[in-house]
Amino acid sequence: MPARMRHVRAIAVVMGATSLALAVSLPAQATTHRGTGIERSVLPAGDGWASADGSTTGGAGATPEHVYTVTDRAELIAAFEDAGDAPKIVRIAGTVHGNSDAEGTPIGCEAYQQGGYTLEKYLDAYDPAVWGTDEVPAGPLEDARAASAKLQAAAVNVNVPSNTTLVGVGKDATIIGASLQVKNVSNVIVRNISFEDTYDCFPQWDPTDGDQGAWNSEYDNLVVHGSSHVWVDHNTFSDGDRPDADQPHYFGQVYQQHDGLFDIVRGADLVTVSWNVLKDHDKTMLIGNSDGAGASDRGKLRVTLHHNLFKDVKERAPRVRFGQVDSYNNHFVATTGSAYGYTYGIGAESKLVAESNAFTLGSGLDRAKILKKWSESSLTAENNWVNGRKTDLIAVHNAGVPAEQLTEGAGWTPTLRTRVSHPLVVPLLVGLGAGAGKPLVR
Repeated sequence: MPARMRHVRAIAVVMGATSLALAVSLPAQATTHRGTGIERSVLPAGDGWASADGSTTGGAGATPEHVYTVTDRAELIAAFEDAGDAPKIVRIAGTVHGNSDAEGTPIGCEAYQQGGYTLEKYLDAYDPAVWGTDEVPAGPLEDARAASAKLQAAAVNVNVPSNTTLVGVGKDATIIGASLQVKNVSNVIVRNISFEDTYDCFPQWDPTDGDQGAWNSEYDNLVVHGSSHVWVDHNTFSDGDRPDADQPHYFGQVYQQHDGLFDIVRGADLVTVSWNVLKDHDKTMLIGNSDGAGASDRGKLRVTLHHNLFKDVKERAPRVRFGQVDSYNNHFVATTGSAYGYTYGIGAESKLVAESNAFTLGSGLDRAKILKKWSESSLTAENNWVNGRKTDLIAVHNAGVPAEQLTEGAGWTPTLRTRVSHPLVVPLLVGLGAGAGKPLVR
């Protein structure tokens, strides 16, 4: 191990009035390894948008001193800081907790509370019967909530540098409660990791959000923000042991502690998302986060989705704005009784091509809702099969939702595909190969 890695690396997070600091170190067990085989794999030629204009290699060229095995959040951050933008391979071994102390021990929401904040006090102060419904919360308790949320954000958000391969070791590598931020960087590979339960301890109540008000939370498990050449492969994304369906209701609305599972936003470009599982979640994936972001997003947000399993997700699988998105050979499953809203969201200036996908819908779920029109945009949707039958998704949608007519023709033809399987075999292929812990074969 290089000498520079033996000393304690202090990354202090100012914890407000409590002055709680997270000391980040790379102790002896966070060893360096030469790294071979799958850890040095690069995105194959022609495999989606991330293979365009130079491909995606991550940390394949890492020297031995820039190959790390980490077991907690402190070690993960220290490895990123040590290598900087040099090619690096960072191996996740076991479970890394985002909400943890300097030794990697999980901590609860109370560790972040500032200014006398408690949920009980917040509920009492901003109950619509007391506060009303015309204004967002303000005053000492809202200030305390915001300060507490800022403290948690400093722990939860972990920035991934350029030229990185982040890969799980074995079948059980897991990151719980952390939001990986691939932000304004390039050339990143993320593989073989279960991302779970990136939860917000301090959601904000907004009585003006919609007709009944809503709880709004922060954090996605993974965010690609303004970055290019990113390959996300063979991972599993979920809410873990804290599914939205089990959350309490306050003020008549679910106390929402999760935002998205995996978002690609703010000028991100050249991204391939392959062989992942995204399951048991509400707001699943945004590609483009705002109708007003055209200045940064037009000509960007080129994303390929293939051989992914979307299981029992309510919506946004994905919701697309602006981007040229190629979605093929994915399997979308919505079981009877699940809170299914829609699969593809057709947003502002989107150019979605959805071809050769398989849909398995439980009884009582409407095929017309697979597509959802948010803005006037066209799409290509061909050779998709629903419950074992070839289905014209656009025709079915237009017949079932006559007030939201969609038009055909995304205006482009994808070419960056390594193989396209018949939709009838997609459920088997994806079931055998998608998600963390599965063999990383192409």
